[in-house]
This record gives sequence, C-alpha cells and structure tokens, in this order.
Amino acid sequence: MLIGAHVRGDDPVAAAHEVDAQAVQIFLADPQGWKKPVRREDADALIESGLGIYAHAPYLVNVASTNNRIRIPSRNMIAQHAAAAADLGARGLIVHGGHVGDGDDIAVGIDNWRKTFARAQYPVRVLVENTAGGENACARTLDRWAMLWDAIGEYEVGVCLDTCHAWAAGEDLETIVERLTAITGRIDLVHANSSRDEHGSSRDRHANFATGTIPPELIAHVVREAGCDVVVETPGERQAEDVAFLRAALAG
Repeated sequence: MLIGAHVRGDDPVAAAHEVDAQAVQIFLADPQGWKKPVRREDADALIESGLGIYAHAPYLVNVASTNNRIRIPSRNMIAQHAAAAADLGARGLIVHGGHVGDGDDIAVGIDNWRKTFARAQYPVRVLVENTAGGENACARTLDRWAMLWDAIGEYEVGVCLDTCHAWAAGEDLETIVERLTAITGRIDLVHANSSRDEHGSSRDRHANFATGTIPPELIAHVVREAGCDVVVETPGERQAEDVAFLRAALAG
C-alpha cells in the first residue's frame, strides 16, 4: 500500500518529497479544459523517481452524457489521457462517474459507460470514482454502483473510492468498503479526504483531516479496510499532516 498525495503539476517529485508521499496523483492537462495532454518535460525524471503515479482525467469528462458534444469528446479524452498516463508508467487513470441531464434516463447513461469500454481498450486501468451529489449521477449511491457494475464489470475497469464524496452522498463510512466491494469485488484506490460539510450534504468540498467534519480515524478505517493505495487530496497547507496521520494510523 502506497500513501500518496495529489500534488501540483509543475514539480510533482519535489512536491511529493515535501509531504513525504510515496505516490503522486497529477493532472496531465488543464483539469477544466479539453486539450490533449502533451509529454511532460520532466517525464523521465518522474518515471525514474520511483514514485507511484496516478493520473486524474479532467473534470469535464462525462461519458455518461446523452449529449454527443460531451460524450464523444469525453471518450476521446479518456483514450488520450490513458495513453499519456501509460507513458509515465501510471498505475491508473481516475475518471469521475459522470451523470445524465435532467429528465434523461439514468439507464442510458449507464449504457453509455458500457459502450465506452466495449468500444475501446486502454493501456492503463481506468478507475471510476464515486461522486458527491446529483440525482442523475451514475456513481454516487451504491444502488447506482450496482447498475453501473452490471454494465461495465466484465471489462478491465477499476474503482476509486473517495471518502469525502461518499460522506457527502450520505453513505456510512464504517461499512462502505464492505458494501462497495460486495458489488464490485474490488477497490483499487482510495481518495482519503475529509469534508468541509455535514454528512449527506451532497457538497464536494475537501478539507484537511484536523479541520473537517469526518472523524480522522474513520478515514483511516476506510483506507485500512480497502487495503490498497491511497491518495490524499486535501488542501496543500496541511496535506503533509494528513499523510503523516495516515502513515501512523496504518502502522498501528
């Protein structure tokens, strides 16, 4: 199990050393844009650093969408970012579960996910991440996860569990790992984040462990139960404390 952090993109190796992380998660292009990623100038140094590497797809990616102008570019983005991630030797590409529009049938969005994997193979494992809010989301609640996994579980796809998102969705973090793995059979990565908001808020606002609303030991419990790599995506000013807390909690 590697304990990592989402770090700034300009110098991820230095940023990892600053917070004593064994792995890094980075964006490979503008997280709010559609631009194709280009090879980083420090790609070789990043590969040679020995750090575990995870890539996060841009937030705009939504392959569940019924809108062709969103869904088709989103599929292209996954392919492009998966190729760039593979070039870095990444362990996975994280993609948010996405959503359909108001009034759209969620089953159509789920089937759009199936078509994404049925029509393409990727050089790194795509890890679908649970999301915090939205009645039209494909990966927010566990009943939606069951629908999604029935559609895509046969493909080379993985799971990223975000503690803040699950908390915001109203899930019980004491049992979330057991219940999610009963559906998917796997969790490949945990995003260990506290929340600025109350349980069930549907708000995706990360907080450091010491200042958030999720008891820190409950976050550690999720990581411990999942038994996989973990990436801390908390605010940078106290991120090193969060990494240190997890390391101590998991060593105990």
